[in-house]
Amino acid sequence: MSVAKKQYKRITVKTLVDMKSKGEKISMLTAYDYTMAKIVDGAGIDVILVGDSASNVMAGHETTLPITLDQMIYHASSVVRAIERCLVVVDLPFGSYQSDPKEALRSAIRIMKESGGHAVKMEGGKEVKESIKRILNAGIPVMGHLGLTPQSIYKFGTYTVRAKEEQEAQQLKEDALMLEKAGCFALVLEKIPAQLAEEVAKSVSIPVIGIGAGNGVDGQVLVTHDMVGMTHEFNPRFLRRYMNLYEEMTTAFSQYGEDVKSGDFPNDKEQY
Repeated sequence: MSVAKKQYKRITVKTLVDMKSKGEKISMLTAYDYTMAKIVDGAGIDVILVGDSASNVMAGHETTLPITLDQMIYHASSVVRAIERCLVVVDLPFGSYQSDPKEALRSAIRIMKESGGHAVKMEGGKEVKESIKRILNAGIPVMGHLGLTPQSIYKFGTYTVRAKEEQEAQQLKEDALMLEKAGCFALVLEKIPAQLAEEVAKSVSIPVIGIGAGNGVDGQVLVTHDMVGMTHEFNPRFLRRYMNLYEEMTTAFSQYGEDVKSGDFPNDKEQY
């Protein structure tokens, strides 16, 4: 049983700030459905991200862009019904907040009211500042996201490491400070140099959660389906596979198929 599970019966945005101040690392994983969320929550993970990565993992799209606000609300609702301890953060999907602060607020309100989620996450820095401020003014907690921002993949043209050059690194530092000042309760840094991520984590008082951003930050997030090995095509350097469920499930399914065809399943003990 983790120390965090003993200390915190329910994780809130304030809990995460307290954890940073105490030097206690924050664990975050994705979930998109009730069953997976229940397992993640029961394991003592601190934060569940209902990520727009559901577009890839659950729906098979090449990017995160196609997933809609209605679909994010559906996934988030399923997750919220499962949890007892985790903080549930829900991604605002592409097109629901970038161009119009009023639209951003409407999107965030729908997520909070219709899914029961506890906070929203938004990609971007100064370009989404007004949308962030409007959502925060409504009392909705916001988690920021800098570095590699998958919703901007066609702008970047690649999923390569971000902020390796001085100019982009400096802009990222400024955006991180801006997000803290605006009132974001935490920040995700994705696929940036570890040294830069550590500098950012030390420069802000809010928790910084990394994915491909080294160990000098305040916590880590991975896509659950990747870390348990349900997916097998995706192999970035930052991913540690804790299981190989793809292989185990394939073996189990194949055995089931053989047992059905041979008449071995169900046996005498497995019928009424």
